[in-house]
Amino acid sequence: MDHELDATGLLCPLPVLKARKRLQALAPGEVLRVLTDDPAAVVDIPHFCAEQGHALHDDGVQGAAHRWRIVKGG
Repeated sequence: MDHELDATGLLCPLPVLKARKRLQALAPGEVLRVLTDDPAAVVDIPHFCAEQGHALHDDGVQGAAHRWRIVKGG
């Protein structure tokens, strides 16, 4: 099951903090789709996922926003 987080309009560190909170409620292997428009997110989101053991898939750009798919690690 995929879950959604619209973090557009939020600046660093809020997109990562909100993603962390949403991921805590998910089971390993579940997917959180995140939409961000903060330029710092292109550094922050991959770093967060690497540090926390989550798999990250960059789904590209949607208008002015960046789409991410985070698979919760176990």
